[in-house]
Amino acid sequence: MTFLHITLAVLALLSGALAFWQWLAARRFPLHRRAADTSFTPAVTLLKPLKGCDETTAASLASWFHQDYAGPVQILFGVADPADPVCPIVNDLIAQNPKCHARLVICGKMAGANAKVAKLAELAELAEHDLVLVSDADVRIPPDFLANIVAPMHADGRAGGPLPGGGGASVPASRLVSSLAPPKGGAPETAYRAKVGLVCCFYRLANPTTTAMRWEAIAINADFWSQVLQAAGLKSLDFALGAVMLTRRKLLDEIGGFKALADCLADDYQLGHRIARRGHRIALCPVVVECWDAPATWRGVWQHQLRWARTIRVCQPTPYFFSILSNATLWPILWLAVELKKTSVTFFRGPDSLAGGIGLPCGIIIAVALLLIRIAMAQNLQRRFTPNRILVSPFWLVPVKDLFQALIWFCAFTGNTVEWRGRRMKLKRDGTLVE
Repeated sequence: MTFLHITLAVLALLSGALAFWQWLAARRFPLHRRAADTSFTPAVTLLKPLKGCDETTAASLASWFHQDYAGPVQILFGVADPADPVCPIVNDLIAQNPKCHARLVICGKMAGANAKVAKLAELAELAEHDLVLVSDADVRIPPDFLANIVAPMHADGRAGGPLPGGGGASVPASRLVSSLAPPKGGAPETAYRAKVGLVCCFYRLANPTTTAMRWEAIAINADFWSQVLQAAGLKSLDFALGAVMLTRRKLLDEIGGFKALADCLADDYQLGHRIARRGHRIALCPVVVECWDAPATWRGVWQHQLRWARTIRVCQPTPYFFSILSNATLWPILWLAVELKKTSVTFFRGPDSLAGGIGLPCGIIIAVALLLIRIAMAQNLQRRFTPNRILVSPFWLVPVKDLFQALIWFCAFTGNTVEWRGRRMKLKRDGTLVE
């Protein structure tokens, strides 16, 4: 066997092992588990920056009004333009829910390249409560979400359980969440768990209505969340997931507030990273929220994935560079292609083929097995993450997704421009944006 064959064989087996480790980390996490006691209900201010709308916006925003939560909740919606089509939707929801403390804020002139963060900076000045929750416009939540997202903040050590990655690989993910039991007489609003600085959660693409979106759904609903848990098994999380983030105003002030993130593309990463650098932990809530998006084309999905890839490359250059090793379709296919070209043998040569060098038939069997295992694990992760089986992307899109992902990985290193909400911007080495 040549050096090329050996190298590809090793890379194929390594990618399979990494994929299995990723699957195993996901299997150990208590996904969808609810807190046993929801008595801890501190006051929360929700910041919701908005721009534009689609047919799913009203239902997504309404889910925040219909929460089974006993504590005070302030909801602040922010838009840059009073003529934004989302304004009538917000006003209707506020009128339909007069008991909710909700307000639509027309944000003034916003400084910074990140318009979303500029809105957050202005909304944060109007926050009345110590706990501040930030959520994207397209996020839809279950009725018990607020009661669960605040649980890891409880001062009682049992409130959030051990945190994934909080003490390295020795912290079992299965112990992430345990029962809540506030002290006698109830816990005051400020009785928060000292080391928990931010709580976030996983999100799934809930309406993949086009083939392109179903392709992206594999990246989100199968790979992304399991990769995060794989990373959490190596070290404490030092970044946040941006769909929903809960933190304290004191910590926001310590890092300079949202104004300090006004030029950052990955504001969620930077928020979590700066809080983690101050010695606070990032906790993962096991409840999964939904992201509802308008139908997207292949071009739109490509731009989204490329922006995401270039953002990760800037934020974590070394881990992202080596992430190509975990592509469990690319390397088996390359190994298979080289083996097919190398020899014309078409039958299994016996057990000696493994000892004396992997021949074509044995190489084909192993490569195909690795591909089938990759597809099976991806489908299993999707089914576990997405209760609605109709939303599980077809199996044949798994290898297609991996091959496109390899191309995206390559393109992430070929430029620094990103397209975001119709704006073409340059991503600098420090993660900030310029027009």
